[in-house]
Amino acid sequence: MTTNFLVVGGTGKTGRRVADRLRERGLPTRITSRHGVPPFDWSKRETWPAVLDGVDAVYLTYYPDLVAPEAAGDIRAFTELAVASGVRHLVLLSGRGEEEAEACERIVRESGTGWTILCCSWFAQNFSEHFLLDAVRAGEIVLPAGTVTEPFVDVRDLADVAVRVLTEPGHTGVRYELTGPRLLSFAGAAAEIAAASGRDVRYVPVSPGEFAAAAAGQGVPEAEIGALTELFARVLDGRNASVTPDVERVLGRPATDFAAFARDAAATGVWAR
Repeated sequence: MTTNFLVVGGTGKTGRRVADRLRERGLPTRITSRHGVPPFDWSKRETWPAVLDGVDAVYLTYYPDLVAPEAAGDIRAFTELAVASGVRHLVLLSGRGEEEAEACERIVRESGTGWTILCCSWFAQNFSEHFLLDAVRAGEIVLPAGTVTEPFVDVRDLADVAVRVLTEPGHTGVRYELTGPRLLSFAGAAAEIAAASGRDVRYVPVSPGEFAAAAAGQGVPEAEIGALTELFARVLDGRNASVTPDVERVLGRPATDFAAFARDAAATGVWAR
């Protein structure tokens, strides 16, 4: 039986990679965006039914983040609609160490349909895409992270895992915590990027307020800044300073190391001045 896939957030950092991999396999895949056909907007629930029509499995991401105050209500309403529409499998991208994200996970687990949770913390690609790209190009990564270490996970690994759990049996009812293979401080990440790119890149620790002001100056949307600063204030405290074998458990190969990510990103020229 043919499965029709929906990728919520299909133009985002993880969603577009998941959608690309599904389409490369020739699988019928619909992505959502506010300007898509049909359009989808988390703040406009009247846009939800059309994107779910005829869908069997969903890769579910939430914008701006599951820590947002309205996230739990939206996730509950969306999953209820998805189940009523005939969706048989929900794959939720969740945040590691986030209490609000864990509440959304419970909603999905109790939805009455098949589910898999993919729980991640910091993406390696945050340094090469989106809000930290300009910072790396400028040579200063300014974050309220102190000396905490993170098991930076490569989004390419996440996308490979998502496609595997969407398309193969054996992953229903499982919560995976996806990490890279080693812990690295943000100063260490800056050093890896500098070595790979041949540029002077350093990490500058700041307070959450200083980070918010700097992000606003770089044009990051206000709603996203609020979610990020709230998130950073709580989860960059070492709670995620551990690695798991779950990427290798699903894919049968080791997780991608941050140094490999940095070399690949540098080769694209993304960090060139």
